[in-house]
Amino acid sequence: MKTLLFTGANGFLGKNVLPLLIDKGYKISSLGTRNTDSICDISKEIPKLNNFDIILHAAGKAHSIPKTNDEINKFYKVNYEGTKNLCKGLENSGPPSSFIFISTVAVYGRDYGELIDESHPLNAETPYGKSKIQAEEFLLEWCERKNVRLTILRPSLLAGRNPPGNLGAMIKGISKGMYFSIAGGETRKSIAMVNDIGRLLPYCEGKSGIFNLCDSHNPTFKELEELISRQLGKPLPINIPMRSAKCMAKIGDLCNFLPINTQKLEKITKSLTFSNEKIKKELNFTPSDVLSNFLIY
Repeated sequence: MKTLLFTGANGFLGKNVLPLLIDKGYKISSLGTRNTDSICDISKEIPKLNNFDIILHAAGKAHSIPKTNDEINKFYKVNYEGTKNLCKGLENSGPPSSFIFISTVAVYGRDYGELIDESHPLNAETPYGKSKIQAEEFLLEWCERKNVRLTILRPSLLAGRNPPGNLGAMIKGISKGMYFSIAGGETRKSIAMVNDIGRLLPYCEGKSGIFNLCDSHNPTFKELEELISRQLGKPLPINIPMRSAKCMAKIGDLCNFLPINTQKLEKITKSLTFSNEKIKKELNFTPSDVLSNFLIY
């Protein structure tokens, strides 16, 4: 039975993935700030660890827009310094054979684009994306020096039960009748099923590489709106023509009471998709189809 250290097991990803890993027969220890086997805030301290075969490092800060320098710095403390402290703890206990790091497609720094692959430059401008780049760069050097196999997974927007972030906001808006479809909802976005991270782990053991993770379909907003509305038993959202949306966005540029402005409108009306060809070819892994597997509750 292989031993696995799972950081971030209390979050959305952990709660969905942990049962799958248990079913696969891993002997799992969790590390986090609460309700875990080892209680430690790795953004502030070096954990005391046993020796593990595999590390699944999913702990991180995301899903918020920083408004102060302290909030900006927290991304670097958690995502970058936390990764460094974790590795210092592993040095004391003995490095693992495999390290799987959950990064993000935000490292590319793109608001729109089609089938962006792993060779794209890392142009993130947000604290979230930049801190993940720093963590990736540190791990690439550390794992090479310690002879550890490193797999970096860059998931797109994650779907699963009770999702956070933009999908969670869409579900909440549709449930309350406060969500509007823009220009027919034809924009496509890459999405990955969170459970795929649990399915992927055996494919990653002993492998090195950087891989985007998303489904192959890249659903449209309309398809997601229909799926969520059907599961909620709600009518489809009202569609707002692009001309009307642009007028609302211009008002939103001047006033804060509207949930849309020109920048947000551009982001939600331009497709942003990522290529999963590398993960399919090199790991022989087929990502789940989101529209067939996404249950919101």
